Amino acid sequence: MTTNDQKVVMMGLGYIGLPTAALIASKKIQVHGVDVNPKVVTTINKGEIHIVEPDLDGLVKNCVERGYLVADTQPCEAGTYLIAVPTPFKGNYEPDISFVLSATEMLCPKLKEGDLVILESTSPVGTTERMAEFIFERRPELKGALYIAYCPERVLPGNVIYELEHNDRVIGGLDAVSTQHAVAFYRQFVKGTLHKTNARTAEMCKLVENSSRDNAIAFANELSIICDSAGINVWELIDLANKHPRVNILSPGTGVGGHCIAVDPWFIVSEFPEQAKIIRQSREINNFKTEWALEKICSTAEKFKTENGRNPKVAAMGLAFKPNIDDLRESPALKVVEELLDNKDMDLLPVEPNIKHFQGIDLYPYTEAMREADIVVFLVAHREFFDLDVEDKIVLNFCGVTKVVREYIM
Repeated sequence: MTTNDQKVVMMGLGYIGLPTAALIASKKIQVHGVDVNPKVVTTINKGEIHIVEPDLDGLVKNCVERGYLVADTQPCEAGTYLIAVPTPFKGNYEPDISFVLSATEMLCPKLKEGDLVILESTSPVGTTERMAEFIFERRPELKGALYIAYCPERVLPGNVIYELEHNDRVIGGLDAVSTQHAVAFYRQFVKGTLHKTNARTAEMCKLVENSSRDNAIAFANELSIICDSAGINVWELIDLANKHPRVNILSPGTGVGGHCIAVDPWFIVSEFPEQAKIIRQSREINNFKTEWALEKICSTAEKFKTENGRNPKVAAMGLAFKPNIDDLRESPALKVVEELLDNKDMDLLPVEPNIKHFQGIDLYPYTEAMREADIVVFLVAHREFFDLDVEDKIVLNFCGVTKVVREYIM
């Protein structure tokens, strides 16, 4: 029989929390998952999932049926508590840790001496310390009696289950003993190397990883804009440049989305505004690429209307923030589509093969949209879009869907 000390509570059952909870439960560890959305709780307790992630549905179903995973709207007593809730930014790009503090407040009455509390949410430097202060303000008798650490995820949507288990992890406690306890916990289900550090370094490590990727994407996005002005095929150029043994230019896109790369760099900028010059500029370039793509679409539609005397039908191919997932968080493609819906000079046919419905947007099957469209705009390189017949179509390709399509623009 599982005791409370052997239980794990997972606060947040979203794109990271649910896969992590299911992976832990698959190791025959009792997991009590918590989400504030009752519909999410009901779905999971039926052995089903509310997000798109390969292999997750079968894993959740198995863990629920075997009794190792249960979902609830409230936490229970356990020995280990994980927090994997969103950390968005506010309108002025200031980080918002209110979800972290709210989850912590829910845990406070359940905590006892010897418990391990781990923050996994991507957070500004110092958030783990602030979480600890928040706990001790409410439970002063536990000061010095808890183990508190930070351990961010390093996963790629679409391959989350594998990467949660096999990727290295950076684990930083508020003290060395907390780090050791956290490492011992993750060793139960992580095959990758567990790298020990302190909480502040672990927090900054997560932000730096995503800021570095944002910077590399910004170079590619800026290059695509330059090539468009120069009349150069950017896809051919990148392919040739990458034949250099020490060059690895990424592919440009519609912008940058997702909860990590589009958000995390601002956490550094907000805390270190004078020092984070390149990090800020990369964010601005990637945001501008979305606006540039939007203007490109509008001008193409306007030209078609002038030449043909009618509104063009425009197929907007993809809403997700990256290929082959249903995640729309901070998606530049979604932003483009939402802006185009108000454009009176075109008839928009939005396409997203990974979701069936989206509030406020009528979605079209991609085959129907392709058949009807005058202009095809590739915003996301979903697998369904590869090798589509684009003959007799005006094609705007912002994500390099196929070699054939690359011949049409940029």
